[in-house]
Amino acid sequence: MPVTPDIRWIDTAAALDAACASLTDAPVLALDTEFFREKTFHPVPALVQVCGGGPAYLIDPQALACTDAFRALLTNAAPKLLHASSEDLEVFAHWAGLMPEPLVDTQLAQGLLGDDAAMGYQRLVEHWVGETLPKEETRSNWLERPLSEAQLSYAALDVVYLLEVWQHQHEALTRLGRLDWVAADCAEVLAQSERSEASDGQWYLRQRQLWRLTPVQIEAYRLMTTWREGEARVRDLPRGWLIHDKVLYAIAERMPENRYELAEVEGVKPPLVKREGDALLGMVRKARHSDAESLPAAPLSPMLPPFKKRLKALKKVVNADAEMLGVAPEVLMRRRELEGLVTASLRGERLPLPSGWRGERLNEGLEAAIKEFAEVS
Repeated sequence: MPVTPDIRWIDTAAALDAACASLTDAPVLALDTEFFREKTFHPVPALVQVCGGGPAYLIDPQALACTDAFRALLTNAAPKLLHASSEDLEVFAHWAGLMPEPLVDTQLAQGLLGDDAAMGYQRLVEHWVGETLPKEETRSNWLERPLSEAQLSYAALDVVYLLEVWQHQHEALTRLGRLDWVAADCAEVLAQSERSEASDGQWYLRQRQLWRLTPVQIEAYRLMTTWREGEARVRDLPRGWLIHDKVLYAIAERMPENRYELAEVEGVKPPLVKREGDALLGMVRKARHSDAESLPAAPLSPMLPPFKKRLKALKKVVNADAEMLGVAPEVLMRRRELEGLVTASLRGERLPLPSGWRGERLNEGLEAAIKEFAEVS
């Protein structure tokens, strides 16, 4: 039978602090956010939901700033439940100035309990609780005020059911001996969630076609993506509004020497040349004059037979263990991580083997598979 949530609207600092006082002793806290970011780099907080087993508190971040009491609540000892937490963590970082911890991401937890590593919240509730949540408000305008009754109920149920879902997940994870795995993975999510200049400099590695570029072209692409990430943050613009990855890649391919050549690159429009042309050409020029020793190594082609054979052998190890655990292979190792292992093995470099519980399960098999190729060659 569907739950009728007890909803408390919070739009003053005094009311928020009172809510925090009532939640201080809650053993687990369910959290969610609604936000808007179509026109900005940073998410614009529209609603923050929290529930500790009693009322669902709906906090209006448009009406009040985060208080010290709520920051203390976000970092007390109680586990903080979030589902598919990455963007919610950005909202908390932007509005509260910190991340909720200790974190439990129920989507990540579900990935360790079955073969669906990206189960959505509505399916999760249906799976564990047997209730079908309304979908009509999924793309609501959460910045409007007042919110409708349907919006309020939808937002409240996002945290009310999350507590019940985690109760079932906790029991299943404990029975399987995987509770510590979730804790370790969620701690890693928090560690990687903060955006910084260092992470900006790693953005270029997301490009799946880097292997088609020369080291000089890769350096140009690296410089431009690093610059774009920093500028998008400072200007608070979606990165695609500033310049898309595919356009930066096309510029790196062509390595233009002047504005005329830049304008000929596919996807480059006259306003971009006028607005950012000097900066882009400057980075291309810097890459072209970089010392060879400082250039990033070009990834190996995944089309090469030795690469494909090793990747297949490593995937076999991962797939076998995933089948034994009853989880999706990407929960254990992503393709990019496997490709990194293959590249290191072919270059005779130190292997970037997984750590923690994944390493304990996989490393012996991964090293054995790589050793077989080394002995053959």
